[in-house]
Amino acid sequence: MKKVSTAVAKQSRNISQQKLTVGLDLGDRNSWYCVLDEASQVQLEQRVRTDARALREVFGAMPRSRIALETGTHSPWISRLLGELGREVIVANARKVRLIGESRKKDDRLDAQTLARLARVDPQLLCPVKHRNAQAQADLMMIRARAGLVRARTGWSTRLADWRSLMASGCADAMCAT
Repeated sequence: MKKVSTAVAKQSRNISQQKLTVGLDLGDRNSWYCVLDEASQVQLEQRVRTDARALREVFGAMPRSRIALETGTHSPWISRLLGELGREVIVANARKVRLIGESRKKDDRLDAQTLARLARVDPQLLCPVKHRNAQAQADLMMIRARAGLVRARTGWSTRLADWRSLMASGCADAMCAT
């Protein structure tokens, strides 16, 4: 049986008593997170599955904290989930945070650490955005789907009218004869 070191026990005790800052770099299957203490020292860096159960397990057990993540496919539902857990969530505008977007070293662990450090120093450096709530997002999806259908119907109607016009003028017979 593996012995729990006193350093690990001390680290977990320290984490539970401090105001933490977390950087969370989201991925489709797994995400990396980096936990900084009040002195900006890395307390923990780990990977977590990108699903609600795993994220609840990790961040639900964590004490009061500020969590920074980038905009992306999963950021709307993850930011809502973390907010429900009582965390301060900052969603960074990925296009405006050049330190991460234009980094030569593309590494999820380093991106998580950079997000945490920026959120620790000044959250405004992340150019934060607010996601729509779930209902507004679903409504917008319906509006966009309807607009797409209307565009497609208009395109087909135009093509059908052009074809009818072509057939009526007799040009179609001339094209078929050659």
